[in-house]
Amino acid sequence: MPKALKPPALVPGSTIAVVAPASSAKIEHIRRGCENLTQLDYRVVEESAQRNPEGYFSAPLKSRLAELREALTRPDVRGVFCTRGGYGSSELLEGLKPARLKRPKIFCGFSDLTSVHIFLWQKLRWVTFYGPLVAGGFDAGANATGGYDPDTFMCSMTATNTGWSAPLRGETLVRGSATGTLLGGCITLIETSLGTAWELDTHGSILVLEDRGVKPYQLDRMLLHLRQAGKFKGVKGIVLGEFPESEPPEGSTVTVAEVCKRILAPLRIPIVYGAPVGHTLRPMLTLPLGVPARLHATGEGRLDILEPAVRP
Repeated sequence: MPKALKPPALVPGSTIAVVAPASSAKIEHIRRGCENLTQLDYRVVEESAQRNPEGYFSAPLKSRLAELREALTRPDVRGVFCTRGGYGSSELLEGLKPARLKRPKIFCGFSDLTSVHIFLWQKLRWVTFYGPLVAGGFDAGANATGGYDPDTFMCSMTATNTGWSAPLRGETLVRGSATGTLLGGCITLIETSLGTAWELDTHGSILVLEDRGVKPYQLDRMLLHLRQAGKFKGVKGIVLGEFPESEPPEGSTVTVAEVCKRILAPLRIPIVYGAPVGHTLRPMLTLPLGVPARLHATGEGRLDILEPAVRP
């Protein structure tokens, strides 16, 4: 893997720009999330409060693109946090000019923001952070139902001297251990990247795959597509999310866990299923994408982040 570019760490007083590249979030949830970030001693600049939603987007394309560009290039901003996923991030990517994004910043979000994570990695090799949304994690608070895991968040954002470990709290599908570059996110958006100029290169990775509201047969189709597209060749290990709201349709008893085991177990690499990453009601882990990690697939699983994800 080419050398990753790490952003400066968050420190007390750091400025966080809150943006909405995709769908709208309820203003009360945004405010609660901003308040909780402020209580962590960060300066929060909320960019999206005065905009008008357009359909299922938080704002017209030009407004969302301008906001994201501004946040990613402002000299005083260290972190760019997103209000909500939903839909709309992929449409912004053609308007992001890599040459203008000269200094890596902390970019944090999950779900639809997977597209931005992939773009920033493939085009710029930025280390980014698959973690809570302002109105989808930070609003509920630390260690709360629907909230975020404070330990992995603070280690991801502030640890500059050493690596650290994240208990995955899942179940092992295939035992073993492996080392690779941590990459991935929402499987729907990873699949969407296929054939684009920023298609995710998964070779040599510990691959994170998660989503919500997909029927087992739909997940089967996505995993099969990724396998047939060669995206599991060279993958060293896999961390799977909980896949909530993904019950079998009427007349079927096949579960998403069974689908994952059927398609992925023949890869003979370590696999942990059911980690609280992305879509989960448990406190959400924050995982740095683009850094070397070691997956321990035994029991509930563990992920060792082998070096700091941020720099002083």
